[in-house]
Amino acid sequence: MSQTVNDIQDQIIEEFSMLDGDMEMTIGYIMELGDQLQDLSDEQRSEDNIVKGCQSKVWLDARLDGNMVIFGADSNTAITKGLVSILVRIASGRTPQEIVDADFYFIDKIGLNRFIGTQRSNGLGAMMKQMKIYGLAFSTQVENVNSND
Repeated sequence: MSQTVNDIQDQIIEEFSMLDGDMEMTIGYIMELGDQLQDLSDEQRSEDNIVKGCQSKVWLDARLDGNMVIFGADSNTAITKGLVSILVRIASGRTPQEIVDADFYFIDKIGLNRFIGTQRSNGLGAMMKQMKIYGLAFSTQVENVNSND
Protein backbone atom coordinates (compact mmCIF):
# COMPACT_ATOMS: atom_id res chain seq x y z
CA MET A 1 0.00 0.00 0.00
CA SER A 2 1.51 3.31 -1.04
CA GLN A 3 1.66 6.27 1.27
CA THR A 4 -1.23 8.69 1.46
CA VAL A 5 -0.96 12.46 1.14
CA ASN A 6 -1.23 12.68 4.93
CA ASP A 7 1.46 9.99 5.50
CA ILE A 8 3.91 12.08 3.48
CA GLN A 9 2.92 15.28 5.28
CA ASP A 10 3.43 13.54 8.64
CA GLN A 11 6.93 12.47 7.48
CA ILE A 12 7.72 16.07 6.49
CA ILE A 13 6.46 17.37 9.84
CA GLU A 14 8.71 14.85 11.60
CA GLU A 15 11.75 15.87 9.50
CA PHE A 16 11.20 19.53 10.36
CA SER A 17 10.56 18.78 14.05
CA MET A 18 14.16 17.50 14.29
CA LEU A 19 15.33 21.03 13.45
CA ASP A 20 13.67 22.19 16.66
CA GLY A 21 12.39 25.47 15.22
CA ASP A 22 15.92 26.72 14.47
CA MET A 23 15.45 29.43 11.83
CA GLU A 24 18.79 29.01 10.07
CA MET A 25 18.64 25.21 9.99
CA THR A 26 15.03 25.26 8.77
CA ILE A 27 15.78 27.65 5.91
CA GLY A 28 18.90 25.60 5.07
CA TYR A 29 16.86 22.39 5.00
CA ILE A 30 14.19 23.96 2.77
CA MET A 31 16.92 25.00 0.30
CA GLU A 32 18.45 21.51 0.47
CA LEU A 33 15.07 20.01 -0.47
CA GLY A 34 14.96 22.32 -3.48
CA ASP A 35 18.33 21.00 -4.64
CA GLN A 36 16.80 17.52 -4.85
CA LEU A 37 14.10 18.66 -7.28
CA GLN A 38 14.50 17.26 -10.77
CA ASP A 39 15.33 19.95 -13.34
CA LEU A 40 12.61 21.05 -15.72
CA SER A 41 13.18 21.08 -19.48
CA ASP A 42 13.16 24.38 -21.35
CA GLU A 43 9.69 23.50 -22.68
CA GLN A 44 8.42 23.01 -19.12
CA ARG A 45 9.84 26.39 -18.11
CA SER A 46 7.23 28.11 -20.27
CA GLU A 47 5.13 31.18 -19.57
CA ASP A 48 2.08 28.85 -19.31
CA ASN A 49 3.64 27.05 -16.35
CA ILE A 50 4.46 30.15 -14.30
CA VAL A 51 2.45 30.26 -11.07
CA LYS A 52 0.66 33.59 -10.75
CA GLY A 53 0.84 35.23 -7.34
CA CYS A 54 4.43 34.35 -6.52
CA GLN A 55 7.02 37.04 -6.00
CA SER A 56 9.73 34.68 -7.30
CA LYS A 57 9.39 32.92 -10.61
CA VAL A 58 7.87 29.48 -10.05
CA TRP A 59 7.22 27.01 -12.84
CA LEU A 60 4.76 24.22 -12.10
CA ASP A 61 4.38 21.54 -14.74
CA ALA A 62 1.73 18.84 -14.49
CA ARG A 63 0.92 15.88 -16.68
CA LEU A 64 -1.39 12.93 -16.41
CA ASP A 65 0.27 9.52 -16.38
CA GLY A 66 -2.49 6.93 -16.42
CA ASN A 67 -4.73 8.24 -13.67
CA MET A 68 -1.91 9.84 -11.68
CA VAL A 69 -0.82 13.47 -11.84
CA ILE A 70 2.94 13.96 -12.10
CA PHE A 71 4.25 17.36 -11.08
CA GLY A 72 7.53 18.98 -11.92
CA ALA A 73 8.58 22.37 -10.60
CA ASP A 74 11.36 24.90 -10.42
CA SER A 75 11.99 28.40 -9.14
CA ASN A 76 14.59 31.10 -9.62
CA THR A 77 15.15 31.37 -5.85
CA ALA A 78 16.48 28.62 -3.58
CA ILE A 79 13.96 28.95 -0.74
CA THR A 80 10.96 29.04 -3.07
CA LYS A 81 12.33 26.07 -5.00
CA GLY A 82 12.55 24.22 -1.68
CA LEU A 83 8.96 25.09 -0.82
CA VAL A 84 7.59 23.94 -4.16
CA SER A 85 9.67 20.75 -3.89
CA ILE A 86 7.78 19.89 -0.67
CA LEU A 87 4.45 20.35 -2.47
CA VAL A 88 5.65 18.21 -5.38
CA ARG A 89 6.71 15.49 -2.93
CA ILE A 90 3.22 15.50 -1.41
CA ALA A 91 1.08 15.83 -4.55
CA SER A 92 3.00 14.13 -7.36
CA GLY A 93 1.96 10.58 -8.17
CA ARG A 94 -1.55 11.13 -6.78
CA THR A 95 -4.92 10.84 -8.44
CA PRO A 96 -6.52 14.14 -9.42
CA GLN A 97 -9.15 13.62 -6.70
CA GLU A 98 -6.49 13.11 -4.00
CA ILE A 99 -4.94 16.44 -5.02
CA VAL A 100 -8.29 18.25 -4.99
CA ASP A 101 -9.08 16.77 -1.55
CA ALA A 102 -5.60 17.36 -0.08
CA ASP A 103 -5.46 19.48 3.04
CA PHE A 104 -1.93 20.82 3.18
CA TYR A 105 -1.83 20.91 6.97
CA PHE A 106 1.95 20.46 7.23
CA ILE A 107 2.43 24.23 6.84
CA ASP A 108 0.69 25.03 10.13
CA LYS A 109 2.12 22.00 11.96
CA ILE A 110 5.68 23.05 11.08
CA GLY A 111 4.89 26.72 11.65
CA LEU A 112 6.37 27.35 8.21
CA ASN A 113 4.95 30.87 7.98
CA ARG A 114 7.26 31.93 10.85
CA PHE A 115 10.24 31.06 8.67
CA ILE A 116 9.19 32.25 5.23
CA GLY A 117 7.35 35.54 5.74
CA THR A 118 4.15 36.90 4.22
CA GLN A 119 5.22 37.16 0.57
CA ARG A 120 6.42 33.55 0.40
CA SER A 121 3.38 32.36 2.36
CA ASN A 122 1.16 33.99 -0.26
CA GLY A 123 3.26 32.38 -2.99
CA LEU A 124 2.98 28.99 -1.30
CA GLY A 125 -0.79 29.44 -1.25
CA ALA A 126 -0.73 30.26 -4.97
CA MET A 127 1.29 27.08 -5.67
CA MET A 128 -1.17 24.91 -3.72
CA LYS A 129 -4.10 26.55 -5.50
CA GLN A 130 -2.45 25.88 -8.88
CA MET A 131 -1.95 22.20 -7.97
CA LYS A 132 -5.62 21.91 -7.04
CA ILE A 133 -6.61 23.57 -10.34
CA TYR A 134 -4.55 20.96 -12.21
CA GLY A 135 -6.20 18.26 -10.09
CA LEU A 136 -9.65 19.52 -11.05
CA ALA A 137 -8.75 19.80 -14.72
CA PHE A 138 -7.29 16.28 -14.80
CA SER A 139 -10.18 14.79 -12.81
CA THR A 140 -12.55 15.49 -15.70
CA GLN A 141 -10.13 13.80 -18.10
CA VAL A 142 -9.84 10.73 -15.85
CA GLU A 143 -13.65 10.57 -15.49
CA ASN A 144 -14.03 10.72 -19.29
CA VAL A 145 -11.49 7.94 -19.79
CA ASN A 146 -13.13 5.77 -17.12
CA SER A 147 -16.62 6.32 -18.50
CA ASN A 148 -15.42 5.21 -21.95
CA ASP A 149 -14.05 1.89 -20.66
